[in-house]
Amino acid sequence: MKRLRKAVFPVAGLGTRFLPATKAVPKEMLTVVDKPVIQYVFDEARAAGIEHFVFVTGRNKGVIEDHFDIQDELQRTLEQRNKGAALDILSASLPEPGQTSFTRQQSPLGLGHAVWCARHIIGDEPFALLLPDMVMQDDKGCLSRMVEVYNNTGGNVISTEEVAPQDTYKYGIVGKGEDTAGGFKITEMVEKPPLGTAPSNLIINGRYILQPEIFSILENQQAGAGGEIQLTDAMLTLAKEQDFFGFEFKGRTFDCGSKEGFIKANVAYAMQHPEMATSLRPELLDLLAEIKPAR
Repeated sequence: MKRLRKAVFPVAGLGTRFLPATKAVPKEMLTVVDKPVIQYVFDEARAAGIEHFVFVTGRNKGVIEDHFDIQDELQRTLEQRNKGAALDILSASLPEPGQTSFTRQQSPLGLGHAVWCARHIIGDEPFALLLPDMVMQDDKGCLSRMVEVYNNTGGNVISTEEVAPQDTYKYGIVGKGEDTAGGFKITEMVEKPPLGTAPSNLIINGRYILQPEIFSILENQQAGAGGEIQLTDAMLTLAKEQDFFGFEFKGRTFDCGSKEGFIKANVAYAMQHPEMATSLRPELLDLLAEIKPAR
């Protein structure tokens, strides 16, 4: 079993649900309190021991590459003004030299295709896949806990979380088998099952550890739902030959690809921010008290 060293971030999406905000700014660079969404996901991967960060980008995404680079003029200005705290924040957000790679997904052919675009950089190694819209809030990162499962089980590991049974038709669902060290054996995977037919109420929530054999499957994968190359279809094929294990995440997940999830994330992280929480709480309560229920 090879150690997990690399992670893939598919950041080529257009962000149409946030127009006009995302007309010139990538959705991954929209801020939750004082950090871009992509920074939260990057930090989660780094805390899990990831050493090489692979970004699958598209057009107008150059600002993401700039974000993870040094800005000499800004640093010099902060140094001249003795802004040590701001310099520390910038330094903490950066990867080490040579730790990032950027590759293009020229056409929007789906998540499976975006993963496939990283094949030459990942090579013959397991890799983590983190969907950049999904921000996880917990005392320990979701991927860090998944790595603990992976170190005990090997194979492929998928993060899951519970939803109300009546909502399972909206998501990819896994079947839960026997317990393993920190996780469970996945018995099946179903994409958006009809209401009442789901094998469980555990949804796939945007974090994966996958073996490199997935690339050869994606190479020949036919387009599925929506005319796109679906990662779930490739995982179903891989599951015929390799074990898949589930990890049940107990923290909070914010889908920052939706307006509602993005606002929830801002409120949740603001309430944990040392400079904001105390003053913000009464303001939020006042706002809620003033809002009249919708009829």
